[in-house]
Amino acid sequence: MSPAERLRARIAETGLVHVMAAHSPLSAILAEEAGFDGLWASGFELSALYGLADMSLITMTQHLDVLRAMAARTSLPIVADIDTGYGNAINVVYAIREYERAGASAVVIEDKTFPKVTSLAAGGRQELLRVEEFQGKIEAAIATRGDPAFLVIARTEALIAGLGQSEALHRANAYREAGADMILIHSKKKDPSEIEGFSRAWTGAVPLVIVPNAYPELDAARVKALGNVRMMIYGNYGIRAATTAMQEIFRRIIADGGVQNVHKDILPVEEIFRLQKMDEVKVAETRFLR
Repeated sequence: MSPAERLRARIAETGLVHVMAAHSPLSAILAEEAGFDGLWASGFELSALYGLADMSLITMTQHLDVLRAMAARTSLPIVADIDTGYGNAINVVYAIREYERAGASAVVIEDKTFPKVTSLAAGGRQELLRVEEFQGKIEAAIATRGDPAFLVIARTEALIAGLGQSEALHRANAYREAGADMILIHSKKKDPSEIEGFSRAWTGAVPLVIVPNAYPELDAARVKALGNVRMMIYGNYGIRAATTAMQEIFRRIIADGGVQNVHKDILPVEEIFRLQKMDEVKVAETRFLR
């Protein structure tokens, strides 16, 4: 069974999969150990890792390099955040081939213009493509994928752009007609009312994906009650958690004039060795080095 087939099977089995954002092989390993169903190869998180704004500054090559490295260190299916598809429908054809080859099980393509601005930025430019042009991107992705189980997820930013539920539903239906396997509906409203309203109004035959960053109180039990959401992506929690820990520890070291106090509050180096599979390397060294 391919990773894409396993992702579809997990959705069918549980009714709702939990997908954690990752920006490195180490964060991918930690997400798998925690029990998540899949990984979100996040453009936002990778941009933050490079200290850059999430504004189409990270290249496809950079993203693919990290995705390959994650795929080599985890068995979890990977949902790749490919923003606007790196260009028009022709660029999408190339991107789908490369992401499948790199080990992705799904891609999410959003209907913004290129270059995009991250959705949750206050006052950010949120311009959407013509519906017909984005339909072409979805059709190109569907026609290009080699594994029929590979998921093509269409993301509409109509709510983010302030265009309202009617426009969001219109676009979602158009993308479903173009062949999208799932629809990702996104909102930056600080409560889940827009998402819940969209879900209740959605009568399309394909399921929904949500990213509950702005409305964290929308938990799994509440989502399952909606009945048509099949994937929750925790879109920036990995990089936020890592940054929280590093800020605290780094500041304490400076304040304390050394590591004498923080030493006991962080993981021992032996835990890093475990995550690196150092024991396996040592066994190989003993066996093969002459």
